Formats: sequence, structure tokens, C-alpha cells
Amino acid sequence: MTRSPFTARNRPRGLVVTPGASADRDHPTLVALEHGLTDIAVRRLTLGTTSVPAAVKKIVAAGAELAAELDVAPHRIAYGGRSFGGRACSVAVAEGLPAAALVLLSYPLHPPGKPDRLRTAHFPDIAVPTLFASGRKDPFGSPDEFAAHVTAIPAATTVEWVDGSHAPKDDDRIVEIVRSFLGVAR
Repeated sequence: MTRSPFTARNRPRGLVVTPGASADRDHPTLVALEHGLTDIAVRRLTLGTTSVPAAVKKIVAAGAELAAELDVAPHRIAYGGRSFGGRACSVAVAEGLPAAALVLLSYPLHPPGKPDRLRTAHFPDIAVPTLFASGRKDPFGSPDEFAAHVTAIPAATTVEWVDGSHAPKDDDRIVEIVRSFLGVAR
């Protein structure tokens, strides 16, 4: 099981989670995260765009709002999501959004069948603990491709594999991986 890079004193207090490009805040995995992470405030966000810059603006605003509601410093909020949503969160953090961690589910390293079109240029600018959880047969990035590219992230990085492809069906397993990574109670 994933070992958390956090202690009780520094673990995230909130998590902003975002869906893939064609989904909204009610995606089953995001709902499962909200219900399964009872020891942390979870804010599900609909992005409603496929523009990374537009998504980043929404993510930044949602994080600031959640930090204010919880009365915590902005760097106590973690960010992440599925596919495009996780990608947009990782770009936001790489561009300087204060964050506790990134939780990237089914991260799209590249479009299917186009491994030369990598979405990793910002990885060297990610300075927070980062979790990747993807399906072993995801056409957006294989285990070998992840092994080759996540090393560009200078912060502690964890990669977990689950059964399935780009939309793994075992939300309970995903929740357990995220819970373990964030160091939150059952």
C-alpha cells in the first residue's frame, strides 16, 4: 500500500478534485472520493472547459475558496482529479499555485497512440508530493512510459497501478490509494 509522505501535522486539510474533459463534478470517482475521504474536506469541481488556462483559473479560485472556508493556509490544500482535470491541476501547481500535494488519476501522459505528444513539460516545476494512479492498460500512458517520465518531478512521487484502462472501475481501490497517500483516516 502507498506510504504517505505526510504526518498528522502537515497533511492536507482539503482536496479540490476535478473531472476529465467530458465529465462534471458528479463523476462517480469524484463522488467516491468525497464519500470515502471523511477526514478531509473534499470539493468536487466542474471545469466545463477543455482549455487548460481556463481550467487553471477555476482551480485556483476553488482552492482559495476552500482554504478560506477551512481557515487554513493555501498550501494546506491538495489538488487533483481524473485525466484532463488532473492535468490542469498539475499545470496550476507547476505555475505556482500553493499546494500540499497532487492526486493525479488516469493522468494523460499523451493522447492515445501519440506518445510523441507528451504532456509533461511542466513536470520539473512540480514541487509537491505527487500521486499518480492509473489503469495498467491505459492508452494515455503505459507503466513503462510513466516510469520514464515521472522522474522529471523533483518532489516525492508515487505511482500506483490498478486493473483497467483509462477509466478504472474499482473506485474503492482508488479511494484507498488516495486515502493512504494523503495520510487520512478511514
